[in-house]
Amino acid sequence: MARAITLIRSSSLSDVAEYAYAATAPAESRLIFLAGACPLNEDGSTAAIGDYAGQAAKAVENMRIALTEAGASVEDVISTRVLVASTSQADLVAAWEVVRESFGDHDVPSTLIGVTVLGYDDQLVEIEAVAAVLD
Repeated sequence: MARAITLIRSSSLSDVAEYAYAATAPAESRLIFLAGACPLNEDGSTAAIGDYAGQAAKAVENMRIALTEAGASVEDVISTRVLVASTSQADLVAAWEVVRESFGDHDVPSTLIGVTVLGYDDQLVEIEAVAAVLD
């Protein structure tokens, strides 16, 4: 199946980042804007309370479900924004490592942000994503 996404890397920018610096999708692609994927269980309770990596894993799982419902997969994601409720870089990295691993070779442009609070009780991680598909 042909993919809409082209990841763009630059030899003029640092190779330290674990993601592409940009991505494109052709005009004929259908864009999918996902709400922030939260670490919520089906009953609405927060998963993995106090565990940044555990919450990141649950948020990725929920993001995958939303992508499937929209007719897409992780390989169709064009960018992400990972929000982590912490001022500790170690907590951000713990969440990021789970998210980054879930994308494998599809290292989409991403932003990792520390925030003061997220919307649900005990929520530590949220993942926003945009995808593009060719129907």
